[in-house]
Amino acid sequence: MKAIEIREPGGPEVLQPVERPRPTPGPGEVLIQVTAAGVNRPDVFQRLGMYPPPPGASDLPGLEVAGTVVETGPETRRFHPGDKVVALLAGGGYAEYALAPEATTLPAPKGLPLEEVAGLPETVFTVWSNVFERAHLDHGEWLLVHGGASGIGTTAIQLAKAFDAHVVVTAGSEEKCRICEELGADLAINYRREDFVERVKEVTEGRGVDVVLDMVGGDYIPRNIACLAEDGRHVSIAFLRGPKAEVNFVPVMRRRLTLTGSTLRPRPLAFKAALAQEIERLVWPLIEAGRIRPVIDSRFPLERAADAHRRMESGEHVGKILLLAS
Repeated sequence: MKAIEIREPGGPEVLQPVERPRPTPGPGEVLIQVTAAGVNRPDVFQRLGMYPPPPGASDLPGLEVAGTVVETGPETRRFHPGDKVVALLAGGGYAEYALAPEATTLPAPKGLPLEEVAGLPETVFTVWSNVFERAHLDHGEWLLVHGGASGIGTTAIQLAKAFDAHVVVTAGSEEKCRICEELGADLAINYRREDFVERVKEVTEGRGVDVVLDMVGGDYIPRNIACLAEDGRHVSIAFLRGPKAEVNFVPVMRRRLTLTGSTLRPRPLAFKAALAQEIERLVWPLIEAGRIRPVIDSRFPLERAADAHRRMESGEHVGKILLLAS
C-alpha cells in the first residue's frame, strides 16, 4: 500500500510517500480501505518530533479516517467487509489502508459524502470529551473558543449551539469571523483588532463566560481566566503559544474557577470506546439531521501530504484539511 512516512523530525518536506505492506487486523481490529484521512495539528507536532505515537501505535501520522471495512480481526462483532465507517486512530491514517479498533469505529453518518466525514472523529471526540464531559457545558451557558475557524473551532460552535449554549469565538480575520457567525457563533472577535477580554465582558454584560476551550496557551491563559464567570471552567487542549503561564490564583479562588485539560491520543482504549458510544448516541443523530456538518477547507491527494501540512501551518485554513487516499 501507499503510505506517508515521517523520514525524520522537520518541516513538511520530511513527509515521504513510501510503499508498505498492507496491515493485518488483530483481535478487536478492523482494516479500513481509506477514502480520506483528516489532517490535524497533532500530526504536525508528530512530524516535528514533539508528539510521539503512544506505545503500540503505528509510526505513521493520521488520527482519523473514513472508508470501507475490507477485513476484520478476531473478536470483532459489529462491522463487516463492505461497511462504510469513520474511525478514531492512535496513528496510521496517512495510508491507503489503516487499522482501527472496532471500539472507536462508527458507522459513517448518512447523508454526507464519505470523504467529508473523515473530518469528524478527531474534532468531535475532542470537543465532546473536553467541552461537554470535562467542562460540563450546559444549556444557556456561554462558551469561549479560541481558533474558531479551525477544525476544533467549527465543530465546537456547531455542537454548543445544538445543545442551546451561547458561543463566542476568536479568529484572525474578518472573513474567518464572518464564517464563524454563519456557523452559529453569537459573537466572533478578530483578535488582531480587538481585545477579546473586553468584548467578552461586553457581550455577557460583565458576567463572563462559563467555559473556555483553549488551544493557544501561554499568555492567553491569564486573559482567559479574566473572561471566566463565577464557577467557570477553563479547558486546555493545546499550547500554540507555549505550555507555561504566570497565573494569579486570587481570582481562581474568589470565583471558584476550575483549570483543567486533557490529551486524547494516549488515553486508554476503554475511555475512547465509552466516548464513541456516547457520541454515536447523542451527536450522530444531529449530524444525520444536518444540524452539524464537517467544514472542509481543502483536499489533497495522499502523496501531497507535505502540501496539506503547509496549508495547516499557514494558518489560512477554515475547517478541516483532508488527504484523499482513494
